Amino acid sequence: MEGYELPAEEKIVITHELLNQEYKRLVLDPRRSHMHELISTMLSHRTNHADEQQAYYTMLERFGDWEGVLNAPEDELADAVSTTRYPLQKAPQIQQTLRMIKEDRGEINIDFLADLPIDEAMAWLTRLPGVGPKTATLLLLFNFKKPVLPVDTHVFRVSQRVGLIGAKITANKAHDVLLEMLPKDATELFNFHKHLFWHGQKVCTWSYPKCEKCVLNGICNYYSQVRAKGIDKAA
Repeated sequence: MEGYELPAEEKIVITHELLNQEYKRLVLDPRRSHMHELISTMLSHRTNHADEQQAYYTMLERFGDWEGVLNAPEDELADAVSTTRYPLQKAPQIQQTLRMIKEDRGEINIDFLADLPIDEAMAWLTRLPGVGPKTATLLLLFNFKKPVLPVDTHVFRVSQRVGLIGAKITANKAHDVLLEMLPKDATELFNFHKHLFWHGQKVCTWSYPKCEKCVLNGICNYYSQVRAKGIDKAA
């Protein structure tokens, strides 16, 4: 059997092992506060990291704290986060999110998520405007060390090309499909997410993927069925 013909359950184990070697294992420690992670992830949609960071710090510099952001004129908040894509959409979503948190919890604080079961925490987060499965799982994994798997565009693209998920699987469904095949351990899931993210940025790029230098090409559907046969005109 050729490597690319292996079942997804075997491929995902090999993928995890090879990328652990390629990018080295990481320790799972929160990189920023819970509210910072939530709001920054909302700002990051279709936006690069530098512009997301600039928007976040400009917003807090202008309005002081979350109460200030909540009560800011909407047009001024949109201007503060204008380095991101869709600031006119993100500004009201952020304010509505802050309002909902305050109304539900009595303060703008989400520390309580640490004590909720995963299903309840996911349901609570995805009620918030602008918070879908990717944002919710990222927050729960990165900050609360819950065994969930965020699937962003890079993780999704690499997973489909290698053959860990089928061509008809949506990004939202991919969260569950991939998670089912992985260890229910937050550190393992964190490394799998970060490594696929980096691999998608550096090697398995959207245009002109660097297949010849890819450590996964021995099991990859895309490499075996497209690139190696010269079907990919961008090659």
